[in-house]
Amino acid sequence: MARDLGGVLVPEDTSDLRLRRLRNVVEEVALASGVPVPEVYVLEDEQGINAFAAGWSPADAAIAVTRGALDRLNRDELQGVIAHEFSHVLNGDMRINIRLIGLLFGILFLAVMGRTFLYAGAFGGGRDRRDQGSNPLPLIGIALVVAGSVGVFAGRLIQASVSRQREYLADASAVQFTRQTSGLAGALKKIGGLETGSRLRTPKLDEVGHLMFGEARAHSLFATHPPLVKRIQALEPGFDPAELDALAQRWRAAPPSGMAEDAAMGLAPGAGAPDPR
Repeated sequence: MARDLGGVLVPEDTSDLRLRRLRNVVEEVALASGVPVPEVYVLEDEQGINAFAAGWSPADAAIAVTRGALDRLNRDELQGVIAHEFSHVLNGDMRINIRLIGLLFGILFLAVMGRTFLYAGAFGGGRDRRDQGSNPLPLIGIALVVAGSVGVFAGRLIQASVSRQREYLADASAVQFTRQTSGLAGALKKIGGLETGSRLRTPKLDEVGHLMFGEARAHSLFATHPPLVKRIQALEPGFDPAELDALAQRWRAAPPSGMAEDAAMGLAPGAGAPDPR
């Protein structure tokens, strides 16, 4: 799934500072959660802040983060996001999510087959139009399209409701793994304050949106994640939503750099040095 979305594998011996930091964080959270170190991928073409975990079990899991998360999040924030994804690995959410993908694809396939039958009934078959009245394909096609459309609608509702509940649990588990709330809360604030947010550009949003750390669409009738402000307030009960507007105004002129923030806090080589990118 990571490769299908354009993910690039992060090698264990990488010398890139950002990728090295990512691997170190993944290994730390793996140790804290008692889960084997998964494969790590970066979605290079995605500038929004997002991440996901995929796999059938902890033994074959993979974690992917977007280039936006790698560039914009400082170490604590990246750790919070990775810990959130490890919760999905540990709690079996990955298996549920992949089954939801299969369920939705199966229902959608009914509608696709229905459209195929409609086309075949209207334009295929015998050349004599008098034979069209006895052709069952259009009726079968209509029935499949209706069944598929209704099924997809119901499936989206199930997908959204299941995912929203699991996201709250993953946020809580991330705090247990990292022993702090500021990192995860900071990542969510950057999603809310930056123009790119957590949006993805991939055309496969409908299939994979519920896997993501943050809402992959700007606006969606079937939101797969709880409201951003509620997630932040669960971590910081006194959080004022107006703070997101202030952050957005500040970052519009100068977007944050995670590596520069790490250097300023003494968490990266050359503390106080400018961001190398």
